[in-house]
Amino acid sequence: MKRYFLCFLLLICLGACSQKSKPRVSNLTSENYVETMLKTIKHYDYEPMYYLKYSQNICYSEILVNDIPLNKNYKELGSGRTISINNYIFKSGIQKITFRLYPAVKGKDFDYHTLNEETDMKIVITESDNAKRNNKGKEMASYLTPTITKTDQYGNPVTQFIATGKTYYEASFTFEAKVPYEFPSLDNGQDLREWNKEKLEQKVVDFYKNQLTLLKAKKKEEYFSYLDLKEKETRQSLFFNKRELQGILDLYLDPFTIPNHQMQPLENYKLKFYGDGRIVCLELTSQESKMRGKSALWAKFGEGDEMMLDFFKFYLYIPEGEEELVMIR
Repeated sequence: MKRYFLCFLLLICLGACSQKSKPRVSNLTSENYVETMLKTIKHYDYEPMYYLKYSQNICYSEILVNDIPLNKNYKELGSGRTISINNYIFKSGIQKITFRLYPAVKGKDFDYHTLNEETDMKIVITESDNAKRNNKGKEMASYLTPTITKTDQYGNPVTQFIATGKTYYEASFTFEAKVPYEFPSLDNGQDLREWNKEKLEQKVVDFYKNQLTLLKAKKKEEYFSYLDLKEKETRQSLFFNKRELQGILDLYLDPFTIPNHQMQPLENYKLKFYGDGRIVCLELTSQESKMRGKSALWAKFGEGDEMMLDFFKFYLYIPEGEEELVMIR
């Protein structure tokens, strides 16, 4: 009887372990995507939309929101745009903006190996009502790279970027956001920097290989089953409507419908941590401007000179008490 009881306990433990290690998938499909999201997304009388507007000069840059990459520019000497950032705001409170500047090297008509005296970055954070998102928003915070004043050889005062002559510059600032939703997912994620790096990298590589297999084999519905958490949180944060959801669905369907969509081998990658160590991904090691900092999972499509690149960005985390990677953004 005692032996039977021990065997019974062992079977329970084995069952629990196997269940714990089973990859988390959902019932989300391409067919029910729009309907599922519409049932999940809550709407409010006031839906705050936060935007980051940046302009930069004579440099390359990375911009992160709460330590998650928002924008990477390794192509343009000068650049600027306005980007919604709600999808990286998980709850109300203090939000952190970080930017990193690099010399603009090996461009078509330029090649700077250090940051220039005229290098600068300006970032402005604004808030708008989702229903009036095209109106000018309320400014919440702004940042402009600091300068110093020196005297030139003729004794005249000259103003220049504080990191002139350097090969790297980083700065951060914060602002307060108030949103009607709260996602505990990232707070409940493990600090993956504490994992054995080789073990973690193998798990991440296996995840990417699985996604590569699904995309190459055109297993559309199985691919969609991994998007559940990412999509529910992202679309809620942006208060998407049916038309906008359909547009996102169409983008997700591209790899399965575009002729000559060719997935590329998973190679020449490095493991990267974001989200204060709770998010992990694979990025290409290439320093070529169009490939630098991009996801290690990518495809080519088109013909001849019209060949285009398609990158599949996966930001993964592991919830506390679990062992399997989940797509969070």
